[in-house]
Amino acid sequence: MDRPTVCLDDGQIEMFYRTGYLVLPAITTPEEVERLQSVYDHLFATKAGRAQGDHLDLVTTDEDDQTPVLPQILNPSKYAPALVDTQLRANAEAIARQLLGAEAYFAGDHAILKPPHTPASTPWHQDEAYAQPEWDYNYINIWIPLQEATLENGCMQFVPGSHRQEVLPHRPIGNDPRVIGLEVDEPERVAAGAVACPIPAGGATIHHGRTLHYTGPNQSDQPRRAYIMIFETPRKPRATPREFPWLAIQKTKWQERSAAAQGGKA
Repeated sequence: MDRPTVCLDDGQIEMFYRTGYLVLPAITTPEEVERLQSVYDHLFATKAGRAQGDHLDLVTTDEDDQTPVLPQILNPSKYAPALVDTQLRANAEAIARQLLGAEAYFAGDHAILKPPHTPASTPWHQDEAYAQPEWDYNYINIWIPLQEATLENGCMQFVPGSHRQEVLPHRPIGNDPRVIGLEVDEPERVAAGAVACPIPAGGATIHHGRTLHYTGPNQSDQPRRAYIMIFETPRKPRATPREFPWLAIQKTKWQERSAAAQGGKA
């Protein structure tokens, strides 16, 4: 793997802990962005991971005969090894250790595509709302656009300081338990003071697992490609139990496909 070429300074680290997010103008080279764009497009063109339960639509009921509105691929590096040995991964791992400590490890990746003129947003949510409630987590998501990310095509937006809250009440998008995507309750109230973060291709936003975030519709003529890497430290059982009822009510096609791929039942 390539040697890291990005190192955070003390001010950037302090900002991350204070706000729950960080913006970097570059985490890889333009040449690597161009190469990864082709890899990314091939993954979505072939619906990589569909049979394994790793290809899903975030905002619909995700029937096999539906045209995806907001498609996502989990574990894309499993289907495209070219995503592994990159300058991008080397820099992301180095940054993760600066923010989380030496125990930080790569916990997975995913890719979210917003086709041109997609009306759907990725609603306000905290990533930890998707997690298992019996564990304590300490993780970050590193979000990299493979083209410029703008307000027009759906750049990231964050609520500064929201990572200091517990996981807020969520619900399936549209209150439909057949939809895998989640949205926070009362988004108008909890998202007050949000900050939009447009960045160049190959830049990155980094956010804590509890930071409230959102991306808007893609109103542009080009696809908006986002590649995300997750880094965390070892999980610990929670001393105080909690429940995520929004997960308990979901009955989705993605769950069915995932269970079938593992030889079980949803």
